[in-house]
Amino acid sequence: MRITLLLLLILASITVKSQSSYSGNLGKHPIQLIMYDNSNGDYLAYYVYDKFDTPITINGNLKNGELNLFEKDSAENNFATLTFNDFNENNKTIEGKWVSADKSKNYQISLNKDFDIDSGDNVEWKSKELIQSNSTKEHYFKTIITKEKENYYARITGVKIFQKMTDKLIQTIKLDCQLFGIDNLSIGDYNFDGLKDFSVFESSYAGANTSSIYILRNSESEKYKVSSFSGSSLEFDNESKLINEHNQCCAGKILTTKTYKVINNEMVFIEQKCLEYNVQKEDYIETECE
Repeated sequence: MRITLLLLLILASITVKSQSSYSGNLGKHPIQLIMYDNSNGDYLAYYVYDKFDTPITINGNLKNGELNLFEKDSAENNFATLTFNDFNENNKTIEGKWVSADKSKNYQISLNKDFDIDSGDNVEWKSKELIQSNSTKEHYFKTIITKEKENYYARITGVKIFQKMTDKLIQTIKLDCQLFGIDNLSIGDYNFDGLKDFSVFESSYAGANTSSIYILRNSESEKYKVSSFSGSSLEFDNESKLINEHNQCCAGKILTTKTYKVINNEMVFIEQKCLEYNVQKEDYIETECE
């Protein structure tokens, strides 16, 4: 069994850099743009046409004052590039261009900064709403973020669910979660009923251990409900319809896994395995659980 290196890399990338939210126009179309300076000039970003409310990922980089963000097609080929010359994250307005990969289409971009999600001992604000990078076919989501002076970092204090195309507010759910880079909300079918649910990153712990809040779609309405699902680094297997929990300790040397099935939207325990990394075999071997 291998260690999940991706999560380790993501956790290591959390910095005090702020997220920034912009709004304006791409050509004649109103958009919102969210950017996060990850590190070393790398930017995680996405934008949303106000008309459609479906986020488009455009990660990129900043070099010599030129910010390039790359839009991909479904095959992960470059579809377009958004370029901002003389970019500075402190600027209140930014100007750029959207250029298709074949150069046949070219649109001006003009944006105003709406707000930053920043950190610090003396920073204080309430109820900034940040559209998220993941959505379902019917709904998009905004996290409610609050920064109290006694806390160095801002926290997610809720999430709003909106209907796409109409922007109708469907529901507001109160939460208390750690702010985690740019991707705080994920989409999945967590109770294996064929409907898309969503989760909000809750907290990171020692090593690669994390937790999330799992919020299930009501099959008879557009509403959602916070589930009782809990555990360390849960993974959802839609083929077997099982939930696998992973808990690492001792710098990844010890790994405990638990398996659950879902009955009436509750996690029901099936089995537990305890493993220890063997240097000679370069793999985990099963041991007795204490």
